[in-house]
Amino acid sequence: METISENACFGGTQGVYKHASDATGTDMTFGLFQPVEAQDGPVPVLWYLSGLTCTHDNAMTKAGAQAWAAEQGIALIFPDTSPRGPGVADDDAYDLGQGAGFYVNATQDPWAPHFQMWDYITEDLPDLVFNKFALDAERQGITGHSMGGHGALTIAMSLPERFRSVSAFSPICNPTASDWGKKQLGAYLGDDTTKWVAHDASLLMKNVGFDGPMLIDTGTQDQFIDLLKPETLANAIATRRQEAVFRMQPGYDHSYFFVSTFMEDHVNFHAEALWA
Repeated sequence: METISENACFGGTQGVYKHASDATGTDMTFGLFQPVEAQDGPVPVLWYLSGLTCTHDNAMTKAGAQAWAAEQGIALIFPDTSPRGPGVADDDAYDLGQGAGFYVNATQDPWAPHFQMWDYITEDLPDLVFNKFALDAERQGITGHSMGGHGALTIAMSLPERFRSVSAFSPICNPTASDWGKKQLGAYLGDDTTKWVAHDASLLMKNVGFDGPMLIDTGTQDQFIDLLKPETLANAIATRRQEAVFRMQPGYDHSYFFVSTFMEDHVNFHAEALWA
């Protein structure tokens, strides 16, 4: 692992690190905020998965999460959204290829050799950070924005014993029925739509739910709301009677202005579950 940078931040440390990933077969970069409490022993962890076109840097510098994490004494992990570099497949479209890994393990060419983002987020990167840093693997929460909200929800529902809490900002809720989903799942996983179901938050909610608290925020003026399909997840939550807070925030769009506005709520929501 290589340290790219470390900066004092709200009494703790905001670091950026690079490592060779077994899952993707590439070098991967991630951000990690450690509160001052990490100097005395392992602290709870909140994973933040970013959206289309993002790297580890977007949320790390725009979401304003460190102030609230420092107040609550929890760490933040900001992974990248896809493998990158020479020899890694890409596409001219912004919503496929590098920057658009969709948090799945690709099975189709040309994506399969490197686009193993499910394994990277759930196995490879956790193995590294819990061995290298003072982080408590028994106290994990996960959140994300847009494509990252999709990833956070699907990963949390698929790994019910790992995460104590899950939240999402404007998540892609029903990708098997949306152009933000059908394109990517078809490219990465192939035409057999039965293989897509495990990566659809609304279908997972219907089938398995989440054994813990959930918080969802989406703006009523989100310019991508027809692609996000929040109503499908809201209906699945209601049908399952899932423990959840689902909020449509009046006037807000899809931007990091929206994310940063409600970040305090989300960090505090996770802290309550992680310190319980």
